[in-house]
Formats: sequence, structure tokens, C-alpha cells
Amino acid sequence: MLSEDLTNPTRLTGKVALVVGGYGAIGTTISEMLAAAGATCIVAGRNGDRSRGLAKELHTRGWKAAGAEVDACNVEALRELTDVLVKEHGTIDILVNCVGSHKEQPFLEVTEDAFDDVYAKTLRVGMFLSQAVARHQVAAGNGGSQVHLLSVRSSLGYRNRGYSSMCAAKGGLATLMKQQATELAPHRITVNGVAPGVVRTRKNEEALNDPTTLQSAVANIPFHRLATPADIAGATLFFVSPLSRFVSGQLLFVDGGLTASG
Repeated sequence: MLSEDLTNPTRLTGKVALVVGGYGAIGTTISEMLAAAGATCIVAGRNGDRSRGLAKELHTRGWKAAGAEVDACNVEALRELTDVLVKEHGTIDILVNCVGSHKEQPFLEVTEDAFDDVYAKTLRVGMFLSQAVARHQVAAGNGGSQVHLLSVRSSLGYRNRGYSSMCAAKGGLATLMKQQATELAPHRITVNGVAPGVVRTRKNEEALNDPTTLQSAVANIPFHRLATPADIAGATLFFVSPLSRFVSGQLLFVDGGLTASG
């Protein structure tokens, strides 16, 4: 017989969740969902006012939240942030990495500066952010979970688009995620990736209001719609909840069947 309490299998009561990039187009909904599930949500990002502003909104809705300013490309700043959060909150049970960058350039026109910038803001951040949190999770000995926001382009190229930098950085992070999962498994820390296709957000809403653009975007998706931020947040909640405590090193495509359909 199962001994776990299954009445609320996705509850995160008592957990502390750090969401870096947590006020972005997708990160905002992830922050909201984790806070609604009962976690104390630490919204972090380069813009401290936006981080604290979202945390205040979450707090007014009756949820536990705080904001923090950090440049995720600054490794020392990441280490200092995690040190401070552990002192203030006692632990960091959950990490969600929503940080990434993209510069679209045709393959024959990719510049060194653009490639290095995307690498630094995506793959390098994923390495040292995970490390900064993991050293506290390992020391605490209570397990934990980490999730990287990836993309279907972690595994697939994109026809007729200049996605070399993004595909390389996200693909590298997808493989790094598996190595992180392997090394952290003895400490009961899971590391997984959520890989969306195109997500309809406030950033692309205006373009997608054009019926021709929208039809082109959904043409190859079996569900015949785009993902929403809530779709991505739901997959993230699964990975940080007790439901996935034996799931690690996995890349979950949230793409309406795109990658399944060839």
C-alpha cells in the first residue's frame, strides 16, 4: 500500500523556491504557480524593482514571496545570493532557471560576439546557477529539485531560421542537465528540463494577432495551438513536486505533439 498522502500531491507547503528570471513572460506564471502551490517563492532577476514588484503582487494574493536582484551572468553574485537566501529562509529546496538569451542570425552570418553572448547568458548561467544552489542543497542533506527552462530547439534545428546560437546553447544545457542529474542523484536532488515549443506570451501577442502568422506558427503542431505559460508552469510544478521525486535527468517536451509527429 502507498504510505504517502495523495490528497494534495503537488503541494509545496514549507518549501522555498528560487525562480531566476522569475518575472519574465513565462517565469511570471511559474512564480505564480509555485507560490499558489504553497512554496515561498523567491523571484530573482537583473531588475530588482520588477522582482520585488511581482513578489509584492504574489504577497497581496495571500502567497509567500520575496524579490531579489541578481545578475545571473555574475557567478560571484549568484553565490552571494544563495548564501543570503539560505541565511534568511533556512534552505533553497527548489531552483527554477528561466534565464536564457537568443540572437537570430543566419548560419553564415553568426558573429563571435553574438554566439558568446548567447552562450554566456544560457549555458554558462545554467552551469553556475545550478552549482551555487546545489552546494547548499548538498550541505543541507534534505534533497531538492532543479529545473532548467529549455526548448524543443535543445534537440531540433529550425528550418529557414538562424538559430545556431540558441540551439547550441540550449542543446548544451540539455546535456549538462543530465550530467548535473547524475552527479546530484546520490544527494536525492533531481535535475530536469522543460522544453517548450513556441509559447504565446505578452512578447509575441501582437504578432500572433495576425491570422496568417498564427496559422503558420501552429501548422505543424498536432494540437493546432501554441503553448501557454500555464502549460509550461504545469510541467515545472510536476518536476518540483513529490510526484517526480524518482524522475531526474529528463527533458519534457511541452509542444502539443510537435516532436512526436516528425
